[in-house]
Amino acid sequence: MKTIHIVNGPNLNMLGSREPEIYGSTTFEDYLEKLRIIFPSCSIIYFQSNHEGEIIDYLQDNARNSDGIVLNAGALSHYSYAIADTIKAIPSPVIEVHISQIATREAHRHITVLTDVCAGMIMGLGLDGYRLAIAHLTSRK
Repeated sequence: MKTIHIVNGPNLNMLGSREPEIYGSTTFEDYLEKLRIIFPSCSIIYFQSNHEGEIIDYLQDNARNSDGIVLNAGALSHYSYAIADTIKAIPSPVIEVHISQIATREAHRHITVLTDVCAGMIMGLGLDGYRLAIAHLTSRK
C-alpha cells in the first residue's frame, strides 16, 4: 500500500467558507473522504497548519515514510524559501497544488518559490488537482 501525505498551508482549513467563488463550497475534510474512496489501496494522511515551521517539521518528519507528498502551501508558496529548502532536502517527491489559477490572480500570486524544487505543479483545477497529484504519485514505480 502506498502512503501519500497531503499537506495544506495557511487558511486552507477554511475551505468551504473562504471565498467560495474562488475555492468552492466543499470543505477539505469532505473532499478528503472522496479521495480515500477513489484511492482505496492508498493510505492518505492529511496535515494542515497555518504555521510555516510546523509545515517544515511535518515534511522533515514524514518524508522518509512516504511515497509522495501533495503540498498546497497557500500563501507560503510565494515566499517560503525555508519550505523550498526542505523540499530539496527530503527524499519524497512533492507535487505542488493550487486550487485556483494563480497565474491569472493578483501579481504577487503569479510566482511560487516552490515550483522549481517540486516534481510537478497543478493549478487552476479546483480540488481535483489533489486527485490528479495523487494519481501521478501512485503511478510512479
